[in-house]
Amino acid sequence: MAEPVTMDIEAIMRQLPHRYPMLLVDRVLECVAGKYIRALKNVTYNEPFFTGHFPHRPLMPGVLIIEALAQASGILAFRTVDVIPTTDTRFYFVAIDKARFRKPVEPGDQLILKVTLLRSFKGIWKFHGVAEVDGKEVASAEIMVAPETKSTTPKAPATGEAMPVSGEPG
Repeated sequence: MAEPVTMDIEAIMRQLPHRYPMLLVDRVLECVAGKYIRALKNVTYNEPFFTGHFPHRPLMPGVLIIEALAQASGILAFRTVDVIPTTDTRFYFVAIDKARFRKPVEPGDQLILKVTLLRSFKGIWKFHGVAEVDGKEVASAEIMVAPETKSTTPKAPATGEAMPVSGEPG
């Protein structure tokens, strides 16, 4: 089994095209290519969505929690195929299934993003993601993505286990 790696924000920005305010992964705590990733999103009151969602009780929108899981999935996929994405590489959601929201996420929370690669078949990747705060599940979903490239498609590893992904393009 491969050794787990960690990533700081600079390494994350080399793996994902997203930038402020849409970059939703602050640190990778642990990533094993082809298997799983555990990442962190610090939720702060300074986030632009809090001014409108909802001013009387600021909550992180569920769709952004799913986006954070998709971005963690993207990092896992790129690490799995050992690809640094370029402007010629885009990955798009093709499905989000079984999304569930169990508890609100508020300013001051640390969102732990846990994503497992379930399978890759004919260029479509399927992941299972769980978001937690203080060890309690706040959201989960199955995320499927597929690549669109302008030149060449990154190839899956010989085992056929995985291909790249990064949520919606930034």
